[in-house]
Amino acid sequence: MAEPLKAIYNEAFLTAFAERVRRQWAAFDADRFCESVLGDGWESLELKGRIRRIARSLGAALPAEYPAALAILEEIADECRGFPYLFFPEFVACYGLNDWDRSIRALERFTALSSAEFAVRPFIRRDPERMMAQMRKWAGHPDEHVRRLASEGCRPRLPWAEALPEFRRDPEPIIPILDRLKADPSAYVRKSVANNLNDISKDHPQRVLELAKMWYGRNERTDSVLRHGLRSLIRRAAHPEALALFGLSPDAGLSVEVETWDARPRELAIGGSVAVRYAVRHRGEEAAKLRLELAVDYPRAGGRSFRKLFKLAERTVEGGGRLAGERRHAFADLSTRRHLPGVHKLALLVNGREAAAVDVILSREGTEA
Repeated sequence: MAEPLKAIYNEAFLTAFAERVRRQWAAFDADRFCESVLGDGWESLELKGRIRRIARSLGAALPAEYPAALAILEEIADECRGFPYLFFPEFVACYGLNDWDRSIRALERFTALSSAEFAVRPFIRRDPERMMAQMRKWAGHPDEHVRRLASEGCRPRLPWAEALPEFRRDPEPIIPILDRLKADPSAYVRKSVANNLNDISKDHPQRVLELAKMWYGRNERTDSVLRHGLRSLIRRAAHPEALALFGLSPDAGLSVEVETWDARPRELAIGGSVAVRYAVRHRGEEAAKLRLELAVDYPRAGGRSFRKLFKLAERTVEGGGRLAGERRHAFADLSTRRHLPGVHKLALLVNGREAAAVDVILSREGTEA
């Protein structure tokens, strides 16, 4: 079973980091810092809780004056790159809200070393107009990491992040940033723009469709952003306008006959995989563009479930034509998705409509069938 992501913050990591700080600032009490981090309740903390604990423990062990403490972190920042060092921008969010200019410069630097998407949100909540003006400036920054921050940091539904209910009610402050970045040369940035659009579409589908109609067909990069950004409207809602934008008719699914939809084995252990086989025939007379997707319903505690979709194929099929293939789907635990034993529904979607389904059963021990 995959180790949870939060496990990166172990005693060895913390000790090595504390020594790095102590080399920069001799008065740093490395033992006190580690004891504070690993104290009561540490084992029960999830990833974000651990990041916050480390940032707070740094605040207690570094100089009391924020500028002096931040300067120490800035001196060692180039040695602290990658996901584990998300507690650098978290430190800024915890202690720097009243030192705006210094904190903004620090976030701009730290985001290129790890990511500051979570840390900018308290600044947005504190002063939305001022912070969004800053993020519009960041949208024109030469560093792709900073440009991505401009989009990612203001996503209305950013996972694991502090909520921004004002942007769920009214996303208009976000639109100029997305407009500027919609054809960005960096795929890293464009993916964030698409995810932001997808967030907005869940509360304001018509606004996103308006933008899509204005932007589509002018730039290949933007078209790709829109295809990904409208995925919830296409997949979950089978929204006719969204489908039509990409040449997908919801009615085409009605003329499709499912010849094969199967998954083997039907019983397996968590960590295993199934082979999914599909074949459909288009019974209409005219050619139609078909998008086939695998929808997996993952059970959750309390009897709920979560559906995730995986693209199988997208192709124009002539009248009477056939579309078939096979893919493997893994049920391995990930840092972002843990599997529970039980029935998992695997459905075939044709242009957003469910056309067939089979169940597979996951167990902790597993029985291959």
